[in-house]
Amino acid sequence: MPLKLVVKSSQAPAAIGLSSQAIVAGGWLFISGQIPIDPGTGEMIPGDISAQAARVLENLRAILKEAGKGMDSVVRTTVYLADLSEFAAMNEVYGRYFPDPFPARATVEVSALPRGARLEIDAIAIV
Repeated sequence: MPLKLVVKSSQAPAAIGLSSQAIVAGGWLFISGQIPIDPGTGEMIPGDISAQAARVLENLRAILKEAGKGMDSVVRTTVYLADLSEFAAMNEVYGRYFPDPFPARATVEVSALPRGARLEIDAIAIV
């Protein structure tokens, strides 16, 4: 078995730059940061932070599904927000996607994200 396996879903946007959508290594699935890109069009979706959070989490779900996993296998996320004042709205959507017990999480405000996104979320899951 190779030391690492690439996971790629057509139901999530292609990786930007020199990265993979996800890599399986050592019993873990490492999912690259997802931004609110519609995988069908390759374009950023319109809307507020709630709409963008839902798209990002759907992208994460699609990658997990490709790896044969669900949202309940996620143990850690990092949420990057362009404006931390949008945390509550993002968190409300986030809570609809993850079952209790929720993954460990860090949330940080950043000065900019790829393609002008308002948020990005990466994840680590058990395989």
